[in-house]
Amino acid sequence: MDKTNFIALKTCLKLCLSLPSLFFYNSGFSQQTDHISKVWIADQGNGTYKNPVINADYSDPDAIRVGDDFYMVASSFDAVPGLPILHSKDLVNWKIIGHALKRQPPFEHFEKTQHGNGVWAPSIRYRNGEFYIYYPDPDFGIYLTKAKTITGEWSVPKLIAEGKGLIDPCPLWDEDGKTYLAYAYAGSRAGIKSVIAVMPLNAEGTSATGTGTIVYDGHELDPTIEGPKFYKRNGYYYIFAPAGGVSTGWQLILRSKNIYGPYERKVVMDQGKSTVNGPHQGAWVSTQTGEDWFLHFQDKDAYGRVVHLQPMKWVNNWPVIGLDQNNSGKGEPVMIYKKPNTGKVYPIVTPDESDEFNTQQLGLQWQWQANPKTFWAFTDATKGVLKLYTFKTPEEAKNLWDVPNLLLQKFPADEFMATTKLTFKPNPKLENEKTGLVIMGRSYANIAVKSKKDGLYLVYGSCINADKGKSEDETEITKLKSGTIYFRVKVSLGAKCKFSYSEDGINFINVGAEFQANAGQWIGAKMGLFAIRDSQTNDSGIAEYDWFRVEALK
Repeated sequence: MDKTNFIALKTCLKLCLSLPSLFFYNSGFSQQTDHISKVWIADQGNGTYKNPVINADYSDPDAIRVGDDFYMVASSFDAVPGLPILHSKDLVNWKIIGHALKRQPPFEHFEKTQHGNGVWAPSIRYRNGEFYIYYPDPDFGIYLTKAKTITGEWSVPKLIAEGKGLIDPCPLWDEDGKTYLAYAYAGSRAGIKSVIAVMPLNAEGTSATGTGTIVYDGHELDPTIEGPKFYKRNGYYYIFAPAGGVSTGWQLILRSKNIYGPYERKVVMDQGKSTVNGPHQGAWVSTQTGEDWFLHFQDKDAYGRVVHLQPMKWVNNWPVIGLDQNNSGKGEPVMIYKKPNTGKVYPIVTPDESDEFNTQQLGLQWQWQANPKTFWAFTDATKGVLKLYTFKTPEEAKNLWDVPNLLLQKFPADEFMATTKLTFKPNPKLENEKTGLVIMGRSYANIAVKSKKDGLYLVYGSCINADKGKSEDETEITKLKSGTIYFRVKVSLGAKCKFSYSEDGINFINVGAEFQANAGQWIGAKMGLFAIRDSQTNDSGIAEYDWFRVEALK
């Protein structure tokens, strides 16, 4: 068989493995077609949906509608590409369509891991034929990036308001032509928090024209108020803001006839009798049919901050979000509800998870742990593999926490199984090159292939309190017969992880103890791939990953 026919057969076989889902869902599996998850679907197929609508860590969501399309952005912190952009036709079925940040500025600063830093809560708006995304970097200030089309080239981020501790910006263009920006303060940088401020911008919204003014002090009633979203309706200025803490807070609404206040306050949603802790921080959106909805997050610890959708209505010029508790004007989250009326019924679609590595671009679910270098990876579409080139770990790195070339994605559900096939071709001039599958957080675990003088070995590593500089404990499991191997991790309820390997792709052998995944800095745990070395020469080893598949736990 010639090379061309071999590659065609290989690609066909890879796609055939997903045929059951293709037939059942009548939808493609590849990156070019809409993906349907095997582990979490919010659309129940009967006119209702279940929360969360996205059971993955898209924290601090903001959303808008432009025509018949809804767009969402979320925090990305130090992950690159950053500022993920998701698209939906009905607020329930979401797909990742791009990122506004290919690399994060300041570029040299983010060449190193910056856990918890970088892109905090962004906002997205559409004005005069352009998309605007404002995002804060708590160490530098508030940035603006723009694009004519949502999946087009985004402008180089412009620092429109410099200042340490400025966070969570949201603009408002008023009817009189004036423009304003609501924002908050990060106590870790500014030395103050729990206040909301407003600053004036130029008419285009591209630069600050004055200093900010505090318009609400939440210290007494609403500690840790932050994340403002700015709207105007019926002559009232509204600031939608979360308060009370990430995992335990409530959704607050401030309103005033004057943009600088004084503002009235009202709690419009809290946990109530539901199981959804801290339901808050998000976006008000309206459908073409006039319905109002609210997207927000719930902090699920190791799983990150997942996205919920709540019905919303206006009563006496106050919004009520969720199900009204005893006609009090304060709502609580719904778990199952009728889907939004957007005028049509749309197919089921979910964010990408699996990747066959058959195209020249990585799936949009993947992000590096820092600004990437060109030579970290190559998607070889002719072979249908992702090539990861081993890269020397930074001298200061105590463990994988500070290694930039980790290729990671979010947990997609409470329970799932991820499997990958790889062939490792180490550099014969080096020892201790290592590649494998990792579950990453403040503590982490991995299963990997490691090169030694006498061959390749399977190793299992774990590191508790990696963020505190602890060393990784590595256990040698067995010497491998070849460089081709399958790795798997099963994640069960409570983010409990069990690793295994196979040399034939059929029989998997468990390794290591059960690992308890935990959150990173402001993010949930992630899963992914890595290829590292501890020494330098004039070339690297190559780890060829054939595919990465996320399936139901079994």
